[in-house]
Amino acid sequence: MTISAATGSVTRTTEVAADRIASAAQAFSVAEYLAADFASGAAARDRGRILPHQEVERLAASGLLAITVPAEHGGADLPPSAVAEVVRLLAAADPNIAQIPHSHFVYLNLVRLAGSAEQRERYFGQVLDGGRIANAQSERGGATVADIATTLRPVGDRFRVDGRKFYCTGSLFANLLAVLTKLDDVAGRSGLEPGEYIVYLPADTPGVRIIDDWNGVGQRTTGSGTVSLEDVVVERDQLIRRSAAVHAPTGYGAFAQLLHVAIDAGIARGALSAATEFVRTTSRPWFESGVQRAIDDPLLIQRFGELSVAVTAAEATLGAAGEAVDKATNIERGDAAELAARASLAVAAAKVLADRAANDVSSALFEVSGTRSAAADLNLHHFWRNARTHTLHDPIRWKYQHIGRALLHGTAPPLHGVI
Repeated sequence: MTISAATGSVTRTTEVAADRIASAAQAFSVAEYLAADFASGAAARDRGRILPHQEVERLAASGLLAITVPAEHGGADLPPSAVAEVVRLLAAADPNIAQIPHSHFVYLNLVRLAGSAEQRERYFGQVLDGGRIANAQSERGGATVADIATTLRPVGDRFRVDGRKFYCTGSLFANLLAVLTKLDDVAGRSGLEPGEYIVYLPADTPGVRIIDDWNGVGQRTTGSGTVSLEDVVVERDQLIRRSAAVHAPTGYGAFAQLLHVAIDAGIARGALSAATEFVRTTSRPWFESGVQRAIDDPLLIQRFGELSVAVTAAEATLGAAGEAVDKATNIERGDAAELAARASLAVAAAKVLADRAANDVSSALFEVSGTRSAAADLNLHHFWRNARTHTLHDPIRWKYQHIGRALLHGTAPPLHGVI
């Protein structure tokens, strides 16, 4: 159940019948088709904060949200690089829609890496049928973003969850919430090891409130609101311990970060495409240029060349990072540590370039397009606002740190799920 903070109105999210995608080529074709349609309404949805419920339902119905389901469970089992390309294609059209399923793919990966056979069958089956997963992970009030106060307490044979989550991207569109909790069972009553667990929670579970209160300057329609959990009762088979995936050389964190890179690279490409179209069709040349068309201004040609190089570099490093993550997720365990480290460093380098390209190109859009591009009704600034907001997720200054330490000290990046 979703509650609007502004109106108090309630909406419910339902599963939709989903097609099956069998190959990467088919996935890219479907993504390109949907992206072309999504792009036409992206600026208007952002301007009016019109949540893309229909677009997300179409995304689920297309089968794209099931492309990582393993083959033995009926899915396409596509590698991380293919998922990243699908996300990039969608992000170039509407980065809000591209970010909505980010956690969906991440928490499906957790099921693959750490779930039981019964959990894999259940959750993969739900996704094949059109189900959507969203995160309920981040919290406010702790010393750092890594501090988790949401509790998981044993109550008889079940567990009780209490807490409040923020920045829950995709929660307004989800059937299933992946809730990060902390089990402090010092008495050992639960029979489980203390630590962090993800609770896979149907969105309509009693005690769950999904509140539409996200008010960011960018990524305005991602459904990144608040999730409140009060006296929520869950079964043992809804819990998956994070450590098996996060604190082991599985490529889990690299995969999650790769998708963030894909969103940023997509924003950069979308901004460059918008600038190119505007200058071709609308911009006037500067009077000192001595040309009749803006596209013939040699200084503009130079600047567009520079911007194109930045976007191409971001896309190239995204591709290289995707290949590294592919290797890290399909390996013999003896090579796991080295390949996981390489994957994280490759993704970190790609994140730096994509972050820079997204912010720089979306800002330069106005520089190259001229005064007319600043008209509020065009809403071309949604590219910059989306870039600036999304790139706040994890600071690139720490990417530089991990890359530098690996180079100078031979130190592998940490296993904490965000590199």
